[in-house]
Amino acid sequence: MTFAYQNAASHTFVPELWDAELLVAFDPLLVWASPLVSNNKYEGAIRKQGDVVHINSLLRPTVGDYKLPDGMTAQRPETVDQKLPITEAKYLQVLVEDAERVQLVAKGLDSPVNQQMIRALAREADSFMGNIIAKGATALPNVKAASGSISQSLYSAILDMMLALDDNDVPAGRYVVVSPKVKRYLVEHPAVANAAAYGEGGVTANGVVAKLAGFTILSTTAMPTGVDIVAGNSEFATYASQFSGFRQGQSEKYRADYIDTLHLYGGKIVRFPALDTKLPDNTFDESKPSKGIVKAAVEWPKTA
Repeated sequence: MTFAYQNAASHTFVPELWDAELLVAFDPLLVWASPLVSNNKYEGAIRKQGDVVHINSLLRPTVGDYKLPDGMTAQRPETVDQKLPITEAKYLQVLVEDAERVQLVAKGLDSPVNQQMIRALAREADSFMGNIIAKGATALPNVKAASGSISQSLYSAILDMMLALDDNDVPAGRYVVVSPKVKRYLVEHPAVANAAAYGEGGVTANGVVAKLAGFTILSTTAMPTGVDIVAGNSEFATYASQFSGFRQGQSEKYRADYIDTLHLYGGKIVRFPALDTKLPDNTFDESKPSKGIVKAAVEWPKTA
């Protein structure tokens, strides 16, 4: 089977085992697109750029007062449709000369060429998802990091974010993503330093720094512009991803083979009844920020 963007006469695939191994190697490099920050429950069967995954939300029925002789009035279940478009199709193709094969591809996925391909794709996908989440988050006032008590200012800001999420009944299992500069000062705060995160199993996977006050704190260099701290719950952002598999073939011009892979993905902010406004056409108003994700920028002192 071939797709619109493939040449039926010249495609061959490496065995399917490579696909599974690629995901194992790819996932730990993600922060924004990791399951800690974005769910993938609506992924479905993505096959090509332009696919759309439909997400249905069930509206909560209205509770009525039972009185005689009025009895009861039945209500029909009502749903609201959300669309998750698969907008991104990113590829990488490298040419491997026969003389380079032993050094570059002899170890399969652990080879230098494949590791660099994986890292490049991971960075691209993570930056994409970070921008989706930051754009849809509710902006809180800037954090004023006071000179001499920067770590306390940042810690208090995270507690303020916790309160904002509490006020909107955002469930447990929350995250905070911070920039490397915020992490540098935040880990000086006793509450974070004593969170027993360092040395904890898997603490470095997906950029995890610590677990504190109901939050998993993560850090990444792929922070959206103008944002230093983002907090929320993975239920409020979804990421759908599909690798088409590694492909290999012989170059028509060189005594070499090409190796490539195609990554299809998309992301969106997920809306919920009671938190988001339903429009007359049974869709949500997606122009407003999500109440389940909050963000803030930090105003740093000149000495920081």
